[in-house]
Parts: sequence; structure tokens; C-alpha cells
Amino acid sequence: MEFSFITIFCTSFIIALSGALMPGPLLTVTVTESSRRGASAGPLMILGHGILELVLILALMAGLAPLLVRDDVFIFISLVGGSVLLWMGISMLRSLPSLKLETDGTDSKSNNLIIAGIVLSAINPYWLIWWASIGIGYIMHSLKFGIIGIFAFFLGHILADLAWYTLISFGVAKGRHFFSDTIYRRLIGGCAMFLILFSCWFFYSGVEKFASLTA
Repeated sequence: MEFSFITIFCTSFIIALSGALMPGPLLTVTVTESSRRGASAGPLMILGHGILELVLILALMAGLAPLLVRDDVFIFISLVGGSVLLWMGISMLRSLPSLKLETDGTDSKSNNLIIAGIVLSAINPYWLIWWASIGIGYIMHSLKFGIIGIFAFFLGHILADLAWYTLISFGVAKGRHFFSDTIYRRLIGGCAMFLILFSCWFFYSGVEKFASLTA
């Protein structure tokens, strides 16, 4: 049992990086908030992210899995999620002329970052699609070892997210004193463009899936 726990934990940690390393709205806002509030932004965002993932795991174990892998659900996630990412990207681009780098390091809105971690994870179509494919398969495998298997899976998974986002948040926070407003705007502009490109990819995936079903 100990070997199974270690194996599931280690492989879950590694596999989770396939999701954590993928840029998206959570990473974009983490970069923005880390420059304003310091290195605690990343861990707080992942706390919210982890709460949502724990709820999702419990829901999948309770019978949600068949619904999440349906083609019509995939199409809905792709189109709605793509729309949200497009709106976020355009809004960020429109805000660039007046955007200024805040470096006071205040953390007076810590609770908002936890909520932001929940909301931004939920609207990210990649996150849902990852769980509908890789995540469900790994949960089914972990269930063979009972609750200890699920615990090992979740622990490895969330620690991968925490490690990556803490590193990102720490790096941005420590480097913020070397940023000018111009560099900051370029960084946020690059994140915005990625979100727009990401939204286009999801639109394409949803339309392609719909076309294959109606052909």
C-alpha cells in the first residue's frame, strides 16, 4: 500500500504539470496580482483552485464523470469558455493605455484572490477538458486503492500546481521593482494576446466537434 501511495503521488505530480504549465486565465491573473500584492498571490490563487478541484473530484466520484465526457458538453465548454477567454483578452488589451504597475505589496484583498482562483479555474475550458480526459482516467485508477489512492492523487496534483504557481508568483514579485510601466504593459499585453489565441483554439475545437457530429 505504501508503494502504491508513493507511485500514485509521484505520477500524479508529474502529470499535473501538463495542466499547471499550460498558460491560461489563472496564470495571467497570477502574474498581474503578484506584481501588485507580492509572492503570496500565487499560493492564494491555488488555494481557491484546489478547493474547486476537490469539489470536482468528489462530484466525479459521485457520478458526474459520464456527463463530463459527452460530446455536447465538450462543445458547450469549448464555445462558452472560448467566449469568456476572448472577452478577458480584449478587456486586458483595452486597459493597457491606463495600466500602471502597483508595487505597494498590499494583501488587503487576500480573500478575493481565493475566490478568483475558483472562478478563473471554472471558466478555463482547458481545465475542464483536462479533467474530462486525463483527470477522470487517473481518478478511476486511483480508486482501485481506495480513499488512500484518491488522497495520494489529489495531494500530488495540487502540490504540482502549488509549486509552479509559487515559483511564478515569487519570481514576478521579486522582479517587480525592476519593472517599468512600459515593461509591465507589454507583459500583460502578451498574456492578453495568448488568451485571445487560446480562445480561438477552443472555438475551432468546438466547431470541429459539432461539424463531425452533424456530418
